[in-house]
Amino acid sequence: MTKTSSGNFFEDFAVGQVIRHATPRTLTVGDVSLYSALYGTRFAVQSADSFAQDLGYPRAPIDDLLVFHMVFGKTVPDISLNAVANLGYAGGRFLAPVYPGDTLTAVSEVIGVRENSNGQSGVVYVRSSGFNQDGVEVLDYVRWVMVRKKDPSLPAPEPVVPTLPAALAPDALGDAVPALDIEAWRFDLSGSPARFADYEVGERIDHVDGMTVEEAEHMIATRLYQNTAKVHFNQFTEGQGRFGRRLIYGGHVISIARALSFNGLGNAFHVAAINAGRHVAPLFAGLTVHAWSEILDTAAIPGRDDVGALRVRTVATKDRPCADFPYKDGDEYDPSVILDLDYWVLIPH
Repeated sequence: MTKTSSGNFFEDFAVGQVIRHATPRTLTVGDVSLYSALYGTRFAVQSADSFAQDLGYPRAPIDDLLVFHMVFGKTVPDISLNAVANLGYAGGRFLAPVYPGDTLTAVSEVIGVRENSNGQSGVVYVRSSGFNQDGVEVLDYVRWVMVRKKDPSLPAPEPVVPTLPAALAPDALGDAVPALDIEAWRFDLSGSPARFADYEVGERIDHVDGMTVEEAEHMIATRLYQNTAKVHFNQFTEGQGRFGRRLIYGGHVISIARALSFNGLGNAFHVAAINAGRHVAPLFAGLTVHAWSEILDTAAIPGRDDVGALRVRTVATKDRPCADFPYKDGDEYDPSVILDLDYWVLIPH
């Protein structure tokens, strides 16, 4: 009996396969404080029990992206331990609030496989779901990841590429937020006077600030999520690889960009859905992340007069401020771009 695991390789995945991931994880106020220390996130609803309780929450909910990373981390030993790179996301829904004391578990289903033309690796598509201790689903999302083959001589499987939504509809966005007393929203405390009606489709916002990534911080963050991918931790192996050094976990970039977006989107307190996301290029320690956002759409949420939804594209760059909104030249990304994320946020009316 083999006591250790080297993780799954591309040939170990099959469409329809269901994987229940170890290890259950109880989130605490310590996790919340460490997350704040790593990213400097300042959204008031997640920062202060008193602010959240005045609106109608029982207490401050845990940051949506901390929930995302915790669920994502559970999947890594089974899905992406032997990954070349995590490629993208789609159809992500935040379905219920998570509070300190809740315990999260995760389950994934393989929904697609496609071998790469080089025969050395392939792309695996999975739908992953996170549940709390009561069996309530709090999050689900699709991601696709390039995974190495253990035996390149094995024949390629029949390719299956799932059809994924370009964006989630507004009527799928409000489940994780209780009915709020928006009259109690303190704009003097939230850090911004701007509300739903103040944003226009096509508007671009330079988030101004930058955040340099430190080696120790990104490793602490990734360990916080129990993410075991060797590309983030093992300089012995990665020093012999393509880049010669460890890669920054892509979710670390997402959280930095989200924290930077507070300057311009300070009242966009809840990430309701991830429509699409792409890690355009790798990031390494010592580089500085900047970000800008574009309002792609605005939408009312059926049955809600307390909050509206903004569809936002946030673009993160490395070592390049964003006053001129670097993005694409034709089909090619600007060389500085590292993240292109399309998501819905909720904001008070």
